Amino acid sequence: MSSENENTWKGSPEVWIGAAIEIFLESGIDAVKIATVAKRLKLSRTSFYWFFKDRDVLLQALLNYWKDKNTGGMIKQSEAYADSLAEAALNIFDCWLDKDLFDARLEFAIRSWALNSEEIRQEVHDADQQRLSALTEMFKRYDFNDIEADVRSRTIYLVQIGYITMQSKESKNTRMLRIAEYIKTFTGTLPQQHELQRFYHRHNYIE
Repeated sequence: MSSENENTWKGSPEVWIGAAIEIFLESGIDAVKIATVAKRLKLSRTSFYWFFKDRDVLLQALLNYWKDKNTGGMIKQSEAYADSLAEAALNIFDCWLDKDLFDARLEFAIRSWALNSEEIRQEVHDADQQRLSALTEMFKRYDFNDIEADVRSRTIYLVQIGYITMQSKESKNTRMLRIAEYIKTFTGTLPQQHELQRFYHRHNYIE
């Protein structure tokens, strides 16, 4: 272990992971190196080893961050209270507009990493299955049978993954104007005005 003065600030696991994610989003996984992250933080390389055994452990921490945020956020929203199926779907749509629940840029970066790594490809596959399962259970709570719930969950999920992988850009106003029709397409029913208003309020949108 380094003889570096123990009173010297070395960062924290969260600080090192945060810097690694920044570099990952900017330049891809190959750019996430101990020296590069240390330089970003203006810390010594030896400081890294107070928190992580090696680069592989840091990359696993990055992957775990993605799982906790994106998969965890979607599952949380699928289980959130709702008065109707339309409102339940609006809870899922919170993920597409709230980076604290689901980070689309990170999702794209992870999926890009998976193109060159069988291990990460399996992690993405597993995440997809967990998310689809959560969405399917949400639809089943509203009396859809297994196949109906499966198809509707795939429709709502694959459309959004398409948005992400295509890096589709649209203004917040444009997306909000489409929300009600998206909900109708995915659930078969339009949201009530008060449900839309609650959704708009959560995302600081004024009609």
